[in-house]
Parts: sequence; structure tokens; C-alpha cells
Amino acid sequence: MSRRKGIFLVLTGAIFWGIGGTVAKKLFLLQIDVDWLVTTRLLIAGFLLLAVQFFRKDRSQILGVWKKRRDAIQLLIFGLLGMLAVQYTYMASIKHGNAAVATLLQYLAPVMIIVYLALRKQAALTRRDLLSVSLALIGCFFLLTNGSISQLSVPSPSIIWGILSGIALAFYTLYAIPLLKQYDSLVIVGWAMIIGGFALSFIHPPWLIEFKSLPLEVYLYLVFVIIFGTMIAFWFYIESLQSLLPKESSLLGSIEPLAAVITTVFWLKEPFGLFQWVGTSCIILMILLLALNKGSSQKAH
Repeated sequence: MSRRKGIFLVLTGAIFWGIGGTVAKKLFLLQIDVDWLVTTRLLIAGFLLLAVQFFRKDRSQILGVWKKRRDAIQLLIFGLLGMLAVQYTYMASIKHGNAAVATLLQYLAPVMIIVYLALRKQAALTRRDLLSVSLALIGCFFLLTNGSISQLSVPSPSIIWGILSGIALAFYTLYAIPLLKQYDSLVIVGWAMIIGGFALSFIHPPWLIEFKSLPLEVYLYLVFVIIFGTMIAFWFYIESLQSLLPKESSLLGSIEPLAAVITTVFWLKEPFGLFQWVGTSCIILMILLLALNKGSSQKAH
């Protein structure tokens, strides 16, 4: 029963993540500003995650993370250069392109981590790593060109923001390790979201919007992106680790880009060529390959 619950939680969370990106694109089409959405999303989701920690887990950690100066500085850096960078670049890529391409480009982060660790000589490249890198490069080529070298099938700003999103996610993943060894992930991610949202508030305060002029569908989409696509998606993924191995959760979580692609193509009616489907398949295969090897990689690390 516990295992079934874990599988349900990780699949639900990953699907919410994937659909959340597509719903965000719908909000951008309805003239919602990307700065405002990222600010609002981070602040509300961050407070909700800390609320979950307060009522369900060790509440002393919520303030305890700020008691050590080194941890506090690391958390501030993680919130600004990790969380805020990941969220903003991802949403900007969606705004200029679509959720499918943005999500798939962000999922290049594991390959970037492999290359970074190899260059730093902290990990040796294996045949599986080389295959993963090859699949990522082939997948990106077909995804972004649809098989035509003469022109890109995706707007260049979306590609640039998407690649930056992958770099930000790679930093986010590596930099958070020391903090996550000491504190619950809900505390670290909750505070990181609040830090990122607060910083972006100086550029676009969340209250500077004509709420009365917004149609009902905008409110419904906002609720989905903030509650389901951010807060519940992350919470469910973390909860799934109580009954599943990290490798299993990571593997099942790879349904996220597939959910983003399907909803982008069939709900928003975004054009998606044959070779883009081939590229998508290559990137998803790369994700599965890395997820299946995650257990042995962790042991080697």
C-alpha cells in the first residue's frame, strides 16, 4: 500500500509539474507578465511549503536554518542564484517559446552536471555518460531545428533562456547538497522560494496588477500554477521518497517533460514536427538512462 501511494504521489507531482508549465504559457498568452507570475508563484508556494513543514514535520528547522551564519549565507545564495534563476529562466523560455521545449531544455541539466564533474575530475566519464550526452545533443538538434539546418523551429530567445534554465538547474542541484544534508527539503526549498520571490518583488511587486480586470479563467490558471504546479508538485515528490528509492522517484518523475509536450501540442495546439518528436524521444530516453543509473552513481560518488 505504501509503495502504491509513493508511485501515485510521484506520478501526480510530475504530471502537475509538466502541465503547470503549459498553463503558465496560457497565462502569458492572456497578457500576464512573466516577472509578476514568477514573483507571486515563488512567494505563495514558499509560504505554503513552510506551512506544511510547520504542521507536519520538525517545525524548529524553519527558524533553525538561520541560526548558523554559514548556512544562512548559503541559503541566500541558493535562493537567488538557484531557485530564482531556475524559475525565472524557465518561465522566460516558456513565454518566448512553449512549455514543451522549455522543459526539455531544462532537463539537459543532468548532462551539464556530468560534463562539469568530468572537467573538475570529480567523476570519470562512463560509456553510459557518453551515450547520455550523445542522446541529449541529438535530441536538442532535432527538437530545435525539426531536421532543417537552415532555420530554427523554435525562437532563439526561448532557446537561450532554456539553456540558461538548464545551467541554473545544474547549479541548483549541486549547490543545495550541503544544506539538504542538514535540513528538511521543505525548509530549504520553501525559504529559497520566499527569498527569490522577495528579491524579484523589487522589480515587479506582486500587488501591482489590476485584479478586478482579470477574467475568472486567469484566477483558475493562477491557482493551478501556484498550488498544483508548484507547491503540491514538489510536496508530492518529496513525500514519495518515504516509500520509494530516489532512483525510482527520479525515473517516474521523467513523465514531466512528456506531460508538458502532450499538453502543449494537444491543448495549446502548438506546432510540433516529426523530427521534434524524434528529438523529444531522445531527450526522454536520456533522462530514463540517467535515472536508471542514479543508484550506482550515488554509490560511486
